[in-house]
Amino acid sequence: MAEYRVPQINRVHITGHLTGDPDLRYTPDGQPVCNFNIASNRRYMDKKSGEWQEATTFVRVTTWGQLAERMGERLHKGNAVYVEGSLESRSWETSDGQKRSTIEIRALRVQHLNKLPGEKEESIPEEGKPESKEEKESIPEEGKPESKEEKEELPF
Repeated sequence: MAEYRVPQINRVHITGHLTGDPDLRYTPDGQPVCNFNIASNRRYMDKKSGEWQEATTFVRVTTWGQLAERMGERLHKGNAVYVEGSLESRSWETSDGQKRSTIEIRALRVQHLNKLPGEKEESIPEEGKPESKEEKESIPEEGKPESKEEKEELPF
C-alpha cells in the first residue's frame, strides 16, 4: 500500500468581537500571557424556512510575550479583531477530579479592526517578531509611485 504524505498545516484566521476585557497575567517565571474570548458570527440561509439565520461561535484566544502585554493594554470588550494563529488543545483535571479539555487559538498576529477618527490603521506584529521602523518605511504604499521619475513615466 502506498504511503501518503500529508502536509502538517495548523493555521487559523478569524475575525470577531471581544466578549469581555482581556485577562493579562504573568506566569511564575515572569512570562506575560493574555487570554480573551471572541464571538464570530456567520449568516446562512435556512433551507427549511428560506430565511436568513445567524450563528455565533465563541472562541478563546491566548497570546504570549510582548504581544500579550500589548493586547492587555489596547483591547477592550466589544473591539473587533482579526486573529491569525494555530489551534492548541489542552486538558486538565478539576479540583473534584473531573477531566476537562479545550481547543483554543494561540495567536501569532492580532489586528485591531476598530478605527477611531483620524487614527491610522495599526497591525500588531507577529509574536516574537518586533516590527522595525526601517521595515515599515521601506514598504511603499500600494498604487503610489516610489520616486519622482516613476511618477513621470505613468501613462495617465
